[in-house]
Amino acid sequence: MKLHTQEWGTGDRLAVLVHGIMSDHRTWRRVGPALAERGYRVVAVDQRGHGLSPRGTGATPRERYDLDAYAQDLVDTLPTGIELAVGHSLGGISLLRAVERLKPARAVYVDPAWQFALAEGLDPAVFVEFRHATAEQIAALNPRWEQADIEVELATLAAWDPDSALALAGQHSDLPEAPAVPSLVVLADGSMLVGPADAALLRARGLEVRTVPGAGHTVHRDDHEGFLAALDGWI
Repeated sequence: MKLHTQEWGTGDRLAVLVHGIMSDHRTWRRVGPALAERGYRVVAVDQRGHGLSPRGTGATPRERYDLDAYAQDLVDTLPTGIELAVGHSLGGISLLRAVERLKPARAVYVDPAWQFALAEGLDPAVFVEFRHATAEQIAALNPRWEQADIEVELATLAAWDPDSALALAGQHSDLPEAPAVPSLVVLADGSMLVGPADAALLRARGLEVRTVPGAGHTVHRDDHEGFLAALDGWI
């Protein structure tokens, strides 16, 4: 499937950004321009069922939103010669499953949902219910967000197919056994998806792991400057 994309910059180096569930390219509203200022042409996708990209096809949510299909969409959409590939949450799963085919020079996984099925209390139906969240509820859950991020969240929720959340039930993802390309993992402070033991295992397997102090799951929106600082040496 060809995905909708948003671009910033005209630099010689190519960076791609892959958002998490319930979101779309607009989650990168500050990151995209920041990378463009550093000499990148930045391409952010809307994953299937999100933003302006098509919905999946099939009789069931699982058929429409199989995890491998997300990865294939990236391969079908993104150009070759990627210098930097960044995937957040669900985007971290998509990128990991596509990375051997995309072959970016460097990969960054932001609080990746590699073990979402094991996260305590994580029920896909919760995502569906959150589609009706108010601005006040979003602000209360994300006290460090700017007002623009709250408005973006409302817009992206409205453009999102909640079947993509229901499709997660029964699907499995896990930590990478080894990095296919040089890889950085940027974690939320106290990440519920990659705990200390998992972070140590990732380091032992050859991935670099950094944490942004005080940041929640949407690291790049909670602390934009802290997120960019965590990318030092990788961008």
